[in-house]
Amino acid sequence: MAGEKILIVDDEKLIRWSVRRQLEEWDYSAIEAESGTGGLAQIRSESPDLILLDVRLPDLGGIDVLREVKQNHVATPVIMITGDPQLDDIKTAIKLGAIDFVKKPLDFDELQITLSNALDHSRLRSERDVLRDEVRKRSGYHEVVAKSPRMVELMNFVRKVAASETSTVLIQGESGTGKDLVAKAIHYDSARAEKPFVAINCSAIPETLMEAELFGHERGAFTDAKAQKKGLFEVADGGTLFLDEIGELSTYLQAKLLRALEEQTIRRVGGLKDLAVDIRVIAASNRNLEQGVHQGTFRQDLFYRLSIIPIFIPPLRDRMEDVLPLVEFFIERYNFRFRKNVKGITKETRELLMEYNWPGNVRELKNAVERAMILEESDCIRPTYLPIQVTGQVQDFDSAIPVTADAESGGEDHSATRGVAKWRPLPSGKLIPLLRLPKQGTSLEEVERSLVGLALRQSDGNQSQAAKLLDITRDALRYKMNKFGFEVKAEDTPE
Repeated sequence: MAGEKILIVDDEKLIRWSVRRQLEEWDYSAIEAESGTGGLAQIRSESPDLILLDVRLPDLGGIDVLREVKQNHVATPVIMITGDPQLDDIKTAIKLGAIDFVKKPLDFDELQITLSNALDHSRLRSERDVLRDEVRKRSGYHEVVAKSPRMVELMNFVRKVAASETSTVLIQGESGTGKDLVAKAIHYDSARAEKPFVAINCSAIPETLMEAELFGHERGAFTDAKAQKKGLFEVADGGTLFLDEIGELSTYLQAKLLRALEEQTIRRVGGLKDLAVDIRVIAASNRNLEQGVHQGTFRQDLFYRLSIIPIFIPPLRDRMEDVLPLVEFFIERYNFRFRKNVKGITKETRELLMEYNWPGNVRELKNAVERAMILEESDCIRPTYLPIQVTGQVQDFDSAIPVTADAESGGEDHSATRGVAKWRPLPSGKLIPLLRLPKQGTSLEEVERSLVGLALRQSDGNQSQAAKLLDITRDALRYKMNKFGFEVKAEDTPE
């Protein structure tokens, strides 16, 4: 790519002039420095795309300049220039990160090829870094919002764990605290980031299938084993295996897992030989595994092996400083997803969010914001669309349910059933709405029809979102839509 900026650091003026002239003929942009300190100053001010650096300089040696560059500008490629190539200099420079050497007198044909290769390599590395960042964003681990002192300290510790060579990590915390995100943070901030991150929920797979899922199987190992299959240990080789809810594993599988961790080998079901694997295992549980050890449901030796580096994620109620930053993060995320422009939350919403103790932790907060973002039509989230658990009140449906005789009432006019919701306090302090009903009364079925209509309108006909608002499955929603005469689009019907 033409136009890259190349810094020439050489104390010989004639060499700088000749190289500069040649670079400009090749459509590069050239800058110069005649000393090591001058070169470092140019690097700081100009941020060159590549550095041509002489080994012998009048003040700082080229090796010292290279060392400084790599400490602060790791991605900048450096090509060393030398009139007297010494093996020790070459070895030191390559070890520090120099990408190549060129000898004096300079062969410009050779220099052009060397520059082109170095810049191509640099561009590929930049593209790789961009892709890696995209993978990290898609992985969701950046959702670990750490503003409270406890979480800042925790994430600093997580970075140290990621940079270490430890092969096992145990993450504990209540459901919804973000154990999977911390596991991804450890993986993507480690030297294993370019290798697979493989996750499995140990409670989601039947015990009879779990062994083959983890360790793989040979063809014919059991009735349905028609072909050889790699297990997740092999799939994750070189990377990270995340075992969520590890407390659900049977003691038999715990023993096999312990052997794999201790020996860094696995054996497929029905196999005869051990296979070496190089993985980091991150285990997570919302149970108290130490208590499981005392109760005999979790092996003590496996617990000690996993908990060499234990990480405990505090519940959201113990780090309330993170609530509002998390809300801001989720609003930004859902603005993009739902193509909205919600700017924030009202004062009343802020107070309600900070007064609630969030038993479902970050997951509950995330779901609450998502729900509000789907329903909210103003530029700030109001308490109206927060869950009842947060507000202590059921939503006022008065203006939100435009029941019409043709669309939803089977030809009957139920407009009289619409009224301002009244609030009746309960002994527990909760509030429930009482619809202003007509004299002739109304049926539960009519209220249900109205709620289905509301959910479909608020979600613009998106059945998945409507079902989520009603806290029912899509199949249940489609059943009710058919029951109440709503149109179920063909493309929304399962194949």
